[in-house]
Amino acid sequence: MKLSHFFNVGSGGKNSLVSLPKALLLFVISLVVGTTGFILIEGYSIHDACYMAIITISTVGFEEVKPLTTNGQIFASFYIIFNIGVFAYTISAFSVYIIHGEIFKTIKLQKMERKIRELKDHIIICGHGKYGREVQNYFQTHNKDFVIIDHDQSSFDGEDPSLLYIVDDTTKDEVLIQAGIKRARSIITALPDDTENLYTVMAARALNPNINIISRAVHDRAIDKLKLGGANHVIIPTQIGGYFMATLESKPNAVEFFSILTNETLSSIRYAEICFKDLNNNIIGKSIKDLNVRSVTGVNILAVMSEEGKYDVNPDPSTILTEETNFIVLGTQSQIDNFTEFVKNY
Repeated sequence: MKLSHFFNVGSGGKNSLVSLPKALLLFVISLVVGTTGFILIEGYSIHDACYMAIITISTVGFEEVKPLTTNGQIFASFYIIFNIGVFAYTISAFSVYIIHGEIFKTIKLQKMERKIRELKDHIIICGHGKYGREVQNYFQTHNKDFVIIDHDQSSFDGEDPSLLYIVDDTTKDEVLIQAGIKRARSIITALPDDTENLYTVMAARALNPNINIISRAVHDRAIDKLKLGGANHVIIPTQIGGYFMATLESKPNAVEFFSILTNETLSSIRYAEICFKDLNNNIIGKSIKDLNVRSVTGVNILAVMSEEGKYDVNPDPSTILTEETNFIVLGTQSQIDNFTEFVKNY
């Protein structure tokens, strides 16, 4: 959302009859015309001519700098009639601007744009529909830095005032740049249209070759296209929901457990992924048994990702840790925090 969007007031859009930029432009044009007229017709100095133009525009009724000639009186008469409309229009524009709260919106927008410019290693959410809101709620719960892009201003009505968002088209390069795409670590495209998701994915990958891209897909046929476009992960929410419901029929207790596990507001149990980049170099070459993490931190290592990208579930204690090691661990939040500190400072 550009700052200029807030300067069209009245009905709130670009086609508003009462527009502050138009009013300011009319005022400046009128001032230039009046100043020029009084200089050419009456021979006033620039200072005196500008003063005469201002008191005429404002219709305050002060006396002229010096008596006007006949031509000057004719010019002043038409100038006064014209400026009655200009002055009324300008006052109306300023009144609507203040009454509609546009000045406060502008201040809020400037503050929001400044905060977005300061973001680093954040996440961009494209789309503020039902899936985008779920992502937003998760990130807010976990205190993650993020910014949302959606074309519909009304989708943000009633939201937390601290929420950072941009009202615009996610497929535009300049909008992604405004959201800090070059400084972001991930982008999630949760738009309801596969084509929009694809264009956004391609734009994001072109602007930041190293960013992690997670995209929603509506149809199966879009999966390959989104991956070719640069998406690291593609999710079909309806497919996941259908699989979840079908699995409940045969494995209700197991599904219920993982449902609680993934809904962190309902349980103290947590799982986390600890990447090799977070490991202390002293760990490289050690085995899981050497670390003794269960006794020291309380967490259980559920899986370790190999250099080939495959996960070894319930890994053998003799598994050697390398520079490509990623952990999936299970425990309480405090246990996971202890484990994170342990592997960093080992």
